[in-house]
Amino acid sequence: MLKDFKWQPQGQASFGGALLGLYQRLDQCFVRLAQGCQAREFKFPSHLPAVTLEKLDYFNSFPHLITMPVTLERSEENLENFRGNRALHDGAISLTRIAPIRHVLTPAACYHFYQFFDGSSLEGPLYLTTAATCNRCEDYYEPLQRQWNFNMREIVCIGAADTVKSFLAEHEEKVSALAKKYGIAITWQDATDPFFKPAQNPKHLAQRLDPVKKEMIFGDGLAIGSVNFHRNYFGEAFHITANGEAAYSGCVAFGLERWMHAVIKTFGEYPKDWPDFA
Repeated sequence: MLKDFKWQPQGQASFGGALLGLYQRLDQCFVRLAQGCQAREFKFPSHLPAVTLEKLDYFNSFPHLITMPVTLERSEENLENFRGNRALHDGAISLTRIAPIRHVLTPAACYHFYQFFDGSSLEGPLYLTTAATCNRCEDYYEPLQRQWNFNMREIVCIGAADTVKSFLAEHEEKVSALAKKYGIAITWQDATDPFFKPAQNPKHLAQRLDPVKKEMIFGDGLAIGSVNFHRNYFGEAFHITANGEAAYSGCVAFGLERWMHAVIKTFGEYPKDWPDFA
């Protein structure tokens, strides 16, 4: 059993000590990759406006993954009813009337950038990075591998198509070299986004026919990161232009807990055996 680690079956992990140090060193590895292209770092809120995700057709494509922050409708009567009638049933709290839900907990780190640069006309490519706590409701959970609440570092490029494609190809090579340097065995595999009812979603078919996502696969099939070519989808949705046309974009994404799992699975549970990731 890992020291300073606690797992909650609803898909959340807490850790400290050497595990937290591993988490921080891994993230700094990816930050150094971002610094290689002089990416500007941002910090974003935990929520995204629902209207932002509606622009991406997110609620149609991924309703099974959504987690929403819920608050009570703020009338005195409703709050008193909650205070007087609240109860737990199998760990679930009974709610009275809820306020309108206008936000969604962040499902992917890079979405914040497109909202931030909404309406921008770019004079040159943007290279950006952020780390975010992301939330995706899943059918099942496994410690450090599949979590409701997890952390993602992304490096993003927004600009002309050729610039974005070069950025993604370069970073695929850099990630492969990084993994090899530290002894983490990964392979690259074409993949699709986790659409709801994929067989009925034309976007899934389009991604099958013309792959735009490649995952870093560790072990028996765990994706610990990915490179993603968005074409001009976000540029059109958020009116971001480059050279007078809808901007293209792409991102390199790292699941920090999944990289931790890969390190522990490869080198064991003793911190003295882990790479230093300097």
